[in-house]
Amino acid sequence: MTSSTVLVSLLLGLAILSASIAEAQLSVNYYAHTCPGGVKAVANVINAAVRNNRRMAAGLLRLHFHDCFVRGCDASVLLASTPGNTAEKDAPPNLTLEGFQVIDQAKAALEKACPGVFSCSDILALAARDAVAAIGGPTWNVALGRRDGLVSLASEANLNLPGANFLHSALLKVFNRQGFTEAEMVVLSGAHTIGVTHCSSIAPRLYFYPSSSRYDPYLNSAFVPSLKQQCPNSRSTANKLIPLDATNGGQSFDVNYFSNVLNHKALFKSDDQLMVTSTGRSKLQELASSQTKFFAQFGAAMDKMSRIRVLTGSRGEIRRQCSRKN
Repeated sequence: MTSSTVLVSLLLGLAILSASIAEAQLSVNYYAHTCPGGVKAVANVINAAVRNNRRMAAGLLRLHFHDCFVRGCDASVLLASTPGNTAEKDAPPNLTLEGFQVIDQAKAALEKACPGVFSCSDILALAARDAVAAIGGPTWNVALGRRDGLVSLASEANLNLPGANFLHSALLKVFNRQGFTEAEMVVLSGAHTIGVTHCSSIAPRLYFYPSSSRYDPYLNSAFVPSLKQQCPNSRSTANKLIPLDATNGGQSFDVNYFSNVLNHKALFKSDDQLMVTSTGRSKLQELASSQTKFFAQFGAAMDKMSRIRVLTGSRGEIRRQCSRKN
């Protein structure tokens, strides 16, 4: 073994140890004494937001995901761009993110109750859980104690977030980089059971695909007319929103997404890619047949995701406003 190999192994070991120590400092009861009503205050804001707009559940879930996959769960996605820096939220993959104002509302409530105590990154983790639970999805324990990051770079968002047209190898690389297996990637992709997308994002599969029919032959042919009816080939409907999973209006957290993928009725090419390996197909079939398994595994995967490279101790800060550093 060369000296350079030993150095790389040592640095990797130290990184893993550091991450483990940070995780160990998280606790469900972290704010029990410093902000005893904080967790409930966040839940109240999130529940009200979802009652007002059920679609917000998907927005808050996606916001947490996009935060954690870039620099870890440090609320860097909430930071605004400055004259000298384009932040994550202004990167192309994040331009359609929703829920910033809801996080700000929760933060404002917490700053009144316990100023300078409750981190924005912890709010994001709780918001994702509470929003999913509010529409009848699973719930899970959220360990708290994260601190907020000081750096937010659009370039890092571009490099670390999966795209709707990613092939399997690129998709798996993104998830592996964050410590997830292929099976866990399928589980987390179940988030597409809620949420919407613009007609412009699927128009290439419906009208401009390089095939004799002009639509993607991978799509279920019986499904295509319905999609075309929802998204006519027109500039005027390019920004029209359609549900990723049309079941029950597209806002029901259930296993139908997995059935859609298996039946070639998923909207994104990246969803189709979950089918290309035996591991992926097996996991899709397992989850499609059991909502109990999906809920349990989704909660476990979300808990794991919420711990990615968290900042604890003296690292980072507790922002007074989530959109800017102190």
